[in-house]
Amino acid sequence: MSVLPLVFTSGWASGINAYAVVLLLGVFGATGVSDEVPEALQRPDVLIAAGVLFLCEAVADKIPYVDSVWDSVHTVIRPVSGAVVGALLAGQSGSLSDLAAGAVGGSTALASHVVKAGTRMAVNTSPEPFSNVVLSIAEDLGVGGIISFAMFCPEAAAVIAGVLLLLGLFLLVFLVSRIRRFLRRRAQRREEKQLAGRAGGPPG
Repeated sequence: MSVLPLVFTSGWASGINAYAVVLLLGVFGATGVSDEVPEALQRPDVLIAAGVLFLCEAVADKIPYVDSVWDSVHTVIRPVSGAVVGALLAGQSGSLSDLAAGAVGGSTALASHVVKAGTRMAVNTSPEPFSNVVLSIAEDLGVGGIISFAMFCPEAAAVIAGVLLLLGLFLLVFLVSRIRRFLRRRAQRREEKQLAGRAGGPPG
């Protein structure tokens, strides 16, 4: 059986929470749930590091504006993680070349990361902080659920990941106008404060 569906699904999930993907896959491999998980992801040091970083992300991801800074830092980390996990999965199964798997996992992770980061920027325009918490919990549950499902039904999980990715891209296009309005208003407020400061200063 081709490992491509699992590579695609893990890539989509890595774009949202790369540490959760590494942690879940490692646990599933170490406990014998799946033979598709390479030993490199099952190492104790990898699992501990992934667990600690997952906890850090679980906190940062729920704080307005901090989540966007965190997303910016992970613009490279998440696609690279998706590519590495995809290549490792391909090397384990031998049904797909490492290079092709890395390209699929990395590009899918990049696409889902763009959706996540853009959606968070739009959510941060809301004055209340609860939407960040709700969205973060939904993302964590979604990643955990779809990676777990992929262990048993990889093809069906890949279809769900593909649908979610397309829906996310359409939603992001819709939210772009809101993000632009927010940035425009913020720039205008800064300009007004600067003008007010100059007007209220001591006469030259």
